Amino acid sequence: MGLLTFSINFTLDGCVDHREGIADDETHAHFTRLLQESGAMLWGRTTYEMMEDAWPAVARGEVDAPRALYDWAVALDAKPKYVVSSTRDDFPWVNSHRLVGDLRTSVQRLKDDTPDGVLLGSGMLASELDRLDLIDEYRFLVHPRIVGHGPTLYQDGLPGTRRLELISATPLRSGVIATHYRRAR
Repeated sequence: MGLLTFSINFTLDGCVDHREGIADDETHAHFTRLLQESGAMLWGRTTYEMMEDAWPAVARGEVDAPRALYDWAVALDAKPKYVVSSTRDDFPWVNSHRLVGDLRTSVQRLKDDTPDGVLLGSGMLASELDRLDLIDEYRFLVHPRIVGHGPTLYQDGLPGTRRLELISATPLRSGVIATHYRRAR
């Protein structure tokens, strides 16, 4: 059984708006490594659609992009992508699949069937999966910014505190800190 790893960018005040982070070669290379080490990607519909609008064209070479962004796009294009959606069932981006049925059961099955693990990249979906006790690890990029707006990480709360064990914390040149936590059981 693979681990479910939640990975996302957020600012010091918890904002997960993707426009507020530092999107440089080093942060893209970090996420490319995480993706390459994982067996699949998992998103909610909104995040999937945001990614679907941007990255396939980069991977096909139709959009000029720095090498780090191109590498990310190519890795993402090749990776199996799973989407949780109750409103959409057509996912034409290559290697994209809709998870169907009960959320707990379908995500647990995905974990069981993906020995290299699943990388989760949607904040709202992560909140729900954390409530279901399905997230095993957290790989956050903490950006040195205070933006004063949302959306924020876990803005709807959790039923209880999640105790985490620090595995590593690595500063990047931009001041971003790459953190790796595991659930303390």
